[in-house]
Amino acid sequence: MYHFVWIPKYRKQVFKEPYRTALKNIIKHIAYEHSMKIEELEIVPDHVHLLIQADTTKGPDDIMRIIKSISAREFFKQYPEIRKKYFWGGKLWTQSYFVETIGIKNEKSIREYVKNQLKSENSVQENLSTETR
Repeated sequence: MYHFVWIPKYRKQVFKEPYRTALKNIIKHIAYEHSMKIEELEIVPDHVHLLIQADTTKGPDDIMRIIKSISAREFFKQYPEIRKKYFWGGKLWTQSYFVETIGIKNEKSIREYVKNQLKSENSVQENLSTETR
């Protein structure tokens, strides 16, 4: 099992609704089509967290190559205006990503961390808007 985190090009905060849900559905479909099992997936405006299981023939680089390439193509197909407005270079994702393997001992804590990403992001945004009033 792997925990991945990756960001869009230029760190654009584009993954708000309806784009967030669309991207989640795209990633879930990709995982299904490639025999990978998503344990947790959370998308905040400027990054993605994914906890995923794959067979041993797929290394982390294979998983990311599959997910990033197909998700970018499908996302831009659904939302060409986003490509024009934010990603003029034609790429949705940066080349980099964070990955760590997940063992039995830390699986629960990583799951909770990923699940709570959107809550944490919303809390930070609320605090910032309160401070600026």
